[in-house]
Amino acid sequence: MVGAGLAPALGLISAEKKGKVDEFLALMKADIYNDLRNVSGCRRKRAMQQDTYGRGSQEKPAQPLLKVLVIEDEDNIVELIKLGLRYEGFQVESASDGLQGLSAAQRINPDMVILDLGLQPGGIDGLEVCRRLRINPTTQDLPILMLTARDEPRDRVLGLDTGADDYLTKPFSFEELVARIRAILRRQRRASGSLRGDGTNGNDNQVLQFGDLRLNMATREVTRAGRLIELTATEYNLLHLFMSHPRQVLDRQTILNRVWGYDFLGETNIIEVYVRYLREKIEDSPSTPRLIQTVRGVGYVLKG
Repeated sequence: MVGAGLAPALGLISAEKKGKVDEFLALMKADIYNDLRNVSGCRRKRAMQQDTYGRGSQEKPAQPLLKVLVIEDEDNIVELIKLGLRYEGFQVESASDGLQGLSAAQRINPDMVILDLGLQPGGIDGLEVCRRLRINPTTQDLPILMLTARDEPRDRVLGLDTGADDYLTKPFSFEELVARIRAILRRQRRASGSLRGDGTNGNDNQVLQFGDLRLNMATREVTRAGRLIELTATEYNLLHLFMSHPRQVLDRQTILNRVWGYDFLGETNIIEVYVRYLREKIEDSPSTPRLIQTVRGVGYVLKG
């Protein structure tokens, strides 16, 4: 469960969320209704078919829809997210508390989870939900987008440290929510690999090596001096980018585009967080890194 030091912060999150909910809902409504005005008749028909199917009609969508599970305790926010994402072509399920969310994640096997950090007191908070999803073998690889009402670096890092793939600060625009979802899913597809008809991924015998650091693209195994290093999908993708461009300075925008799929820079420290994760796993001395070095004001470079 959450430590005593974090509990007051979560209380502030809840209070701030209540105070700003009307403004946030108005922003979400404006974004969603603007999007709906611009969608084609085909997309309108597809969303209507999904709603009809959900009420028991025998008419099914032409192809499986990507499933998104929303774990959020504000009903109005949930309904707006559902409305918008259904018009964007997603199947959306929701849970109003952490325990319901954990159960739903195992029951419906979603393609990704949108998780509110500041779930109401009385149950488990978003951080604990994220932890439990990550230690459960059936849900440990689920992409998680965490929503937070506070923009403090400590809150963002807490979510990422717990296992979230990305975070979004409230209030946010619906357009940015959709962009983050699509970026996470693209990253997940790249991590899964593109399988050939014989069940392999086409990367046989392809190995990247830098000094005693070795990355096997066929098995997705990483070793240093023969020692196996366990990496998450995002950590693997980031290291793969560095090892594909050794001794080349990679700026922040390039890293965001290639690893996270972002088309914008914005205010985010997600790169710094995952570089720290990598350093802790591959460096002899993470506090004085020799392999992944910071180029101040620019980005990072793999050198030694």
